[in-house]
Amino acid sequence: MTTRLHRGGPPSLRPAPVDPAEVGIVHLGIGAFHRAHQAVVTEDAALATGEDRWGILGVTQRSAAVRDQLRPQGGVYTVLTVGTREATARVIGSVTDVAWPAEETPRILATIAARTTHIVTLTVTEKGYARRADGDLDTEAVRDDLGLLAAEETGEGADQEPGPATTAVGLLVRGLAARRRAGGAPLTVVSCDNLADNGRVLARLVRQAVDAALPGRTGDALRCWLASAVTFPCTMVDRIVPATTSAHRGEVAELLGARDEGVVVAEPFLQWVVEDRFAGPRPAWELGGATLTSDVAPYERAKLRLLNGAHSYLAYAGSLAGHATIADAVADPVLAAGARALQADALETLEAPEGVDLPAYAEALLGRFANPATGHATRQVAMDGTSKIPVRWGTTLGDLLASRPHGVHAPGVVGALAAWATFVVTEVRAGRPLDDPRGDELRTAVQGAPDQAAAARALVRLTGLLPGVEDVRLDEVADAVVGAIRTRDEVGAR
Repeated sequence: MTTRLHRGGPPSLRPAPVDPAEVGIVHLGIGAFHRAHQAVVTEDAALATGEDRWGILGVTQRSAAVRDQLRPQGGVYTVLTVGTREATARVIGSVTDVAWPAEETPRILATIAARTTHIVTLTVTEKGYARRADGDLDTEAVRDDLGLLAAEETGEGADQEPGPATTAVGLLVRGLAARRRAGGAPLTVVSCDNLADNGRVLARLVRQAVDAALPGRTGDALRCWLASAVTFPCTMVDRIVPATTSAHRGEVAELLGARDEGVVVAEPFLQWVVEDRFAGPRPAWELGGATLTSDVAPYERAKLRLLNGAHSYLAYAGSLAGHATIADAVADPVLAAGARALQADALETLEAPEGVDLPAYAEALLGRFANPATGHATRQVAMDGTSKIPVRWGTTLGDLLASRPHGVHAPGVVGALAAWATFVVTEVRAGRPLDDPRGDELRTAVQGAPDQAAAARALVRLTGLLPGVEDVRLDEVADAVVGAIRTRDEVGAR
């Protein structure tokens, strides 16, 4: 019988020399993406430098599943890299343990507060930031954590164990406050989610959480410490990480001769761009393949608008066309043309980072999408549209309209919005649940409309969906989207 993968396994399966007792990083949201991305770069940095103090305590947000997979293995797991022709398996050991806030919040807070911890990273998805449609903190969503923060800062219930955190932002702010109370060593907080200006967004949410929990002078000490001792660098992350299947686990067992309950799957490509703005020590991530720069914005905009934008379009249009995966969708000539049109719109708004050929990058993305081994399901990618569309399509459209005062000359973005609106209408009318943080609003908009055209207009005009587009021009955009839907329906009928 195949033995289970573990940290003290045979030399052929041992990861980089990260001391399991040395935690230098706490990561919130330890799903497959982090394990196939930042954890790999951290391990490669350890290999390049010999530093073993950058072990990662992962925090699983939704359930204990990842903890229960990795803890018996000493935190180690396998990354199965799948190309178009072959697959390779590599054991990663930079994660030393995983904790679940529902049962282990005191440990997590203590680790964030420890002087040996220098960095907190996050991959909690767009909706994990508990933001309202206007981008500000949804204080109702984090109410319980804010109440606990207030009690912890004022000393109420000091003789009691900290209550369980229920949100990522709440856990982070409570951890930051605990660090200040423990001596206030500098700390760097690194968001690795697909949000424009993700570091600045997170910094603002943290400040808003403190203001809500500790109004007036009550929170002055924490505010001053945050301003002087904590930095929030911006980042751009890129790697396709599909869901792990039982077949993947079987493939790893065959390749390694060991059973791994924590397998993650990834494409060969990996990119990480990090703003070089740290409050204290950090791993030598640049030796692990990351790019350190003074300005992440050009990389970030290019990735969000060219990669993520096309990915979302292929998800909606592909699902409507009956394609189960993104690879199937991009193989459809009509949908590939739609993705290129969207990228062409985006390219008009982008400034290339030094040494980067953006048109070539855009075309290479479609080749990456075509890798059938990644298996990205169209319906999976289609989730959380109202969180993704503003930064993937909305900013492109806003920039294009700002430079064109008359008419909506953005066929790629308009076509993408038409696909999304049609997808939403189709899902609602079929009685299927919408996996979207604003699903109730979407359902109300569709059910309150007399026909598909009216529903599409209501969806396009949803508050916050298209930032940068002036209200007076939303009617023009809605007209263009309805026109694209009618054209699509006519072509389909023919």
